[in-house]
Amino acid sequence: MPKVIISDISCLISLSNIGRLDILYDVFGEVFITEVVAQEFGQPLPPRFKTIDVKNIDTMRGLEKQLDKGEASIIALALEYPDCLLIIDEMKGRKIAKSYNLEIIGTIGLLILAEKRGIVDNPVEIAGELIKKGFRLSPKIFNKLKQFYNKN
Repeated sequence: MPKVIISDISCLISLSNIGRLDILYDVFGEVFITEVVAQEFGQPLPPRFKTIDVKNIDTMRGLEKQLDKGEASIIALALEYPDCLLIIDEMKGRKIAKSYNLEIIGTIGLLILAEKRGIVDNPVEIAGELIKKGFRLSPKIFNKLKQFYNKN
């Protein structure tokens, strides 16, 4: 598993909205965010979330031409850590992160990983809760998730 886990705001907000931020740090232990993401979140986070400053401001500014500041900051930070996993949900941000060969996972991937590690029992149920609270997930992906877990 990567040594550094970096999260975007969407995962934090989504899990916080359903009172399950614990899933994120139970799966990964320590999770890093940027100051931009911390400000966007706007609430105190548990101690297992650490804020790190982006060193390469020029890279971040360049990414801000294509992405919002939070996504630009986490991708710039991820580029500073060769062995990291980036938690990002937005399609455009994921595409750009992949273009830099960064390892990524989304919130739904996190739920699947949490189930595999015995942290949650039913990722479909949690995904449904996320959707009810405004998490955007295509019906096609949600149906695939339901089909997979209904078979097992």
